[in-house]
Amino acid sequence: MIATEPDDPIMLSALQHWSYCPRQCALIHLEQAFDENVHTMRGNAVHKRVDEPGFETFEGVRSERSLPVWSEQLGLIGKCDVVEFYPDGRIHPVEYKHGKKRIKIHDDLQLAAQAICLEEMMGKPVTHGSIYHHSSRRRREVVITTTLRTQVKEAVAAIRLLLASGTLPPPVNDARCKECSLKDICQPAVLAQKSDYQTAQTELFIIDD
Repeated sequence: MIATEPDDPIMLSALQHWSYCPRQCALIHLEQAFDENVHTMRGNAVHKRVDEPGFETFEGVRSERSLPVWSEQLGLIGKCDVVEFYPDGRIHPVEYKHGKKRIKIHDDLQLAAQAICLEEMMGKPVTHGSIYHHSSRRRREVVITTTLRTQVKEAVAAIRLLLASGTLPPPVNDARCKECSLKDICQPAVLAQKSDYQTAQTELFIIDD
């Protein structure tokens, strides 16, 4: 496991991974571990088109695909699936997800981080973005609030500490693990059982006065 330097840029995707599960974030961004499952394969299929750089214009709205973005202030780097540029000057990032329309804070954090990057690059406010849910073919608009911006900054600080420490957080072993593609690598149930065994072994030899 290799710890990162304090000034190394953080990938935008790390915010989503950290918000979902800090251990998942460390496995991917510290140990470079990754595996496929049905969810990641569906996600890859959804992203296939928007992963190809290019643009198109419809009714005056220019849509840029796979647009590289960064923030020197926060030390972030990555790309937006789609960024829409409107004739009135509005800038609207759109993040593609394979699931049905539903609110997920880890998706919103990633989108808000994209908005912050675009603001710094373009010198214009980015007040809204959208999550496009492929399964339901619907958009969910996200307001880039002050609260969400603060959460992005706090997440970036936490991720930077995590990556600099080089320490793998313990497994959560809860409902999140069921859909995680790293479940076999992480071994949450096995490690949780080991922890329970060590606790029981310690308590076995406690003598009350």
